[in-house]
Amino acid sequence: MSQTEIISYEPATGAELWRGKIGDVDDAVSQAKRSWPAWAAQPLATRMELLRRFANEVRKDAEKLSTIIARETGKPNWEAQAEVENVVARVEISIRAYAERSAQRKLDSALQGASAVRHKPHGVMAVLSPFNFPAHLPTGHIIPALIAGNAVVFKPSEKAPATAEALVQCFHRAGIPAGVVQLLIGGPDTGQALALHDGVNGVLFTGSAHTGIAINRKLAARPDKIVTLEMGGNNPIVAWDTPLVTDAAALIVQSAFTSAGQRCTAARRLIVKSSLYDALIGAVKDLADRIIVGAPFDDPAPFMGPVIDGAVADGLTESFLYLLSNGGRPIKHLVRSNDGKPFLSPAIIDVTGMKERPDVELFGPILQVIRVDDFDQAITEANATRFGLSASLIGGSPNDYNRFWANVRAGIVNWNRPTIGAPLAAPFGGIGISGNHRATGYYAADYCAYPVSSAEMEQPRALIGVGLKDS
Repeated sequence: MSQTEIISYEPATGAELWRGKIGDVDDAVSQAKRSWPAWAAQPLATRMELLRRFANEVRKDAEKLSTIIARETGKPNWEAQAEVENVVARVEISIRAYAERSAQRKLDSALQGASAVRHKPHGVMAVLSPFNFPAHLPTGHIIPALIAGNAVVFKPSEKAPATAEALVQCFHRAGIPAGVVQLLIGGPDTGQALALHDGVNGVLFTGSAHTGIAINRKLAARPDKIVTLEMGGNNPIVAWDTPLVTDAAALIVQSAFTSAGQRCTAARRLIVKSSLYDALIGAVKDLADRIIVGAPFDDPAPFMGPVIDGAVADGLTESFLYLLSNGGRPIKHLVRSNDGKPFLSPAIIDVTGMKERPDVELFGPILQVIRVDDFDQAITEANATRFGLSASLIGGSPNDYNRFWANVRAGIVNWNRPTIGAPLAAPFGGIGISGNHRATGYYAADYCAYPVSSAEMEQPRALIGVGLKDS
């Protein structure tokens, strides 16, 4: 019997939060196609004003929306509130980005004519988003797409439909037509059907490498579709010479365990200089031991909540046991609470002695530690991955950072900052199997409209001066 509805459960309590029927892909795309021409014909200033009204609707609903996010994802309420603030800030940043990256340009032309570069929207864009930032990540695609004049069919993660529904209601209350922003509820099959639909002109995806690569393969014979893929990472954080061990430990803990490790930019591998190892790993463990793991609204506020569900918690537990049984040395064990809920402690394991380290994204609070003796070895270890999203150097000299920046293969490279938390006004994306060279963030404008070159004159003027017989 096929599934007919999606149910969302709170990770921290197991309680049902939301349920709704699985949507019809053909109907959603059809409505978007019918609505798109009128939306694209609106003046750019009108579309921008309606997006500003959307930001105001989110502001008015900020407490309600952050509460839904916290309940649906399990993340601490303070983090859910920050996510809502980012959604609001995204509007003005996207308007500025469109003006900068997609502006009309006049060029010199012969015969007193004119040449221009303008941008057109693609049409109907499918936005497929994950559960970990159920408001921030999809709006990173939706807002720029709408500014450019596209219609959007938004298929959220089946693990975060309640947030998506609240978000889409804000778009509609702002005056953006219902057909222009469509909410499509469903599971992986629905997402695949949407991505492959002939009526969809672009696929904007954020999620796992496994799913993103599958989409890319399916659409390999469709060069007419714009496809942007943001697919996470097996991110390195390199710790080098620094007297500020406590600060370094805090940056490492922030990078590895914020959001219970459920960030695509989270540090998965700590590569540490041998002479710094004992002091730094001791400080990291001491700080990790102090982390409060709890429900979103607990008092005192937790640093991290549960992972998204029991299946994910089980998978992470199995992954930790695999590392343990294949040469990993535990520094801090992964512990799951006894009540059956998906609460996990932060875990740290030294994998220096492993002959073959799995190059996978462990999407949770597991930090793998690798000890090295020199900086070249550190860079080699940092690059020992098919991914290439985020990397950070903690400590070291300006010259060390220059070498690190030049040689580490990643789309985000930081110095004495966490691997997480890229600025909204910067491009966001990676290389390898972290992305397909279409950065999101500030550069989302690049894939939401295509440039059109025009040579223009008010009256036809032309002559052929060579190669003609005499008249």
